Amino acid sequence: MSEAVSLAVAGAGLVGRRHVEAIAASLGVAELHSIVDPSPAAQDYARDLGIAWSADLSSVLGDNRTGNKADGVILATPNALHVSQGLDCVAAGVPVLVEKPVAVDVASAGELVVAGEAAAVPILVGHHRRHNPLIAAAKAQIDAGALGEIVAVQGTCWLMKPDDYFDTPWRREPGAGPVLVNLIHDIDLLRHLCGEIVSVHALETSTIRGHAVEETAVALLRFAGGALGTITLSDTIVAPWSWELTAEENPHYPATGQACYQIGGTLASLELPSLKIWRNPGVRSWREPITATPIARETSKALSGDPIAADPLVRQIVHFAAVIRGEAQPLVSGREGLKTLAVIEAIKQSARSGETVVPDSVSGPKET
Repeated sequence: MSEAVSLAVAGAGLVGRRHVEAIAASLGVAELHSIVDPSPAAQDYARDLGIAWSADLSSVLGDNRTGNKADGVILATPNALHVSQGLDCVAAGVPVLVEKPVAVDVASAGELVVAGEAAAVPILVGHHRRHNPLIAAAKAQIDAGALGEIVAVQGTCWLMKPDDYFDTPWRREPGAGPVLVNLIHDIDLLRHLCGEIVSVHALETSTIRGHAVEETAVALLRFAGGALGTITLSDTIVAPWSWELTAEENPHYPATGQACYQIGGTLASLELPSLKIWRNPGVRSWREPITATPIARETSKALSGDPIAADPLVRQIVHFAAVIRGEAQPLVSGREGLKTLAVIEAIKQSARSGETVVPDSVSGPKET
């Protein structure tokens, strides 16, 4: 087995600590280099783990001759720091995994992505759901033509964030709403499975809590291949239909056994995350019997080819290690993260203007 790659985790909040746990669960593929976070709580956390701590990235991006340089960095820091810290990693030649969103806007994200590509330094974006073997199985079915031509897509992200979630002030402010925090994951998966989104028309409201940030949104999506889609989102609905509550991906969320995505094609339809394919065994007709063929969850996990099959965050760490070693190309590159962010930015712009908006991952969204 290859020597473990050393990964520094910048940001010791909830997300950063999940990355630390994922590194520990990687069966020696990766090891924790250090915690980078100026807070006293992070310093205590690092001491409890028995690993190095630093207040900024300079010590982990230093000269290899000092023995301090990390093989890779995970940025789980506030969104506004992603670009500046990512550029520091690129300048030091250190591959970086940036938590989503890759930046706060398309323009600054583009600056980071272009710098990484020019320097040939890998930039990965933490859309970890793409690493879920359920998604690998679904994409394999779609790419193999099992659904025929995709016609329509439907997604639901309904959940209830409790009142104490908003005790943290920034969660009540623009930029911290469910469009950027939650929907960005769903949009990334729909792009991954169904192709590029070429226009959006969106609405949003904040009538229940009255905070300065949206709480409910709906978007009409047009895909490059001609399919049309709808997606609805709310963090103020008691409901079982969201990826968190259906995919059994995170043990902190109760599993409901429901579906949150439907992808409809001319030959069959796919229900996710149950991985049921609905089709007519004989003639395609609404008058004919229709059956659901499940792709067993155990089978989809086996597609991974490694013993770390269940947890997408751990699989993301294993993949990051392979990218660092030059054994793989990023599944979710900086440019992929940029394209997803462009759709989110277009949704926000459409909700403000009432116009249909074209996502543009180069210069920003444009109204049509």
